[in-house]
Amino acid sequence: MPERKPRKALFNPELKRRGIYLLPSLFTTAALFFGFFAIVQAIQGDFEKAASAIFIAMIMDGLDGRVARLTHTQSAFGAEYDSLSDMVCFGVAPALVVYEWALLGIGRPGWIAAFIYCAGAALRLARFNTTLEVMDKRYFQGLPSPAAAALVVGFVWAMMAQGAPGAETRWLAAFVTVFAGLSMVSNVRFYSFKDINLKKSVPFVAVLIIVLIFAVVSSPFTAEILFGLFCVYALSGYALALLHLRKKSAPPTET
Repeated sequence: MPERKPRKALFNPELKRRGIYLLPSLFTTAALFFGFFAIVQAIQGDFEKAASAIFIAMIMDGLDGRVARLTHTQSAFGAEYDSLSDMVCFGVAPALVVYEWALLGIGRPGWIAAFIYCAGAALRLARFNTTLEVMDKRYFQGLPSPAAAALVVGFVWAMMAQGAPGAETRWLAAFVTVFAGLSMVSNVRFYSFKDINLKKSVPFVAVLIIVLIFAVVSSPFTAEILFGLFCVYALSGYALALLHLRKKSAPPTET
């Protein structure tokens, strides 16, 4: 009789031993929780809580990568988990928030605008994951999805703080949503702030600037200030692109 081939093990012991790094995953899970919480609050009509939850998710998302690098706990699982969490927090949640707040009232153009944003976030994350090893670390190619989310929900939050209902700003909301979605898949470069080394000493004035930032964000105009800051960041990439084009088209100077 022919010899029977040994059966393959049902479980790979190497994979079992590898495990998951808990600390960075806790921050990613926290970001995912606040993204889901924002969706729930948007469905219930509490858009201020939904907007603030997405901003908290941004903080958690920024911390998980920092913690993983500082503790040397980076892993392929963590990268994939972070990307899926980002899609919920900065793709689906902002699109649903702005749709429920303003875009629902304009019919088909409203959900198309929300879909453009959601698809832009998915494409942005997919491109980021596939070009991570070859891209310039100092710049993002396309508007980062957390910044795009902050732009959209920041607009909602700022308009609510000014007492402007979604019914009166629905077309402006649609423009901001589409602009954020298309900016994510553009080739415009945005400064990443990743070359800032937190381990090096900084001038004393840097500490004062941090204190001023906390004071400004804690003011009664928090929503308007946050929206203004992310508007400046979203436009900065286009400003840099225009300056680059101007330099390229300028005639060479005679020596």
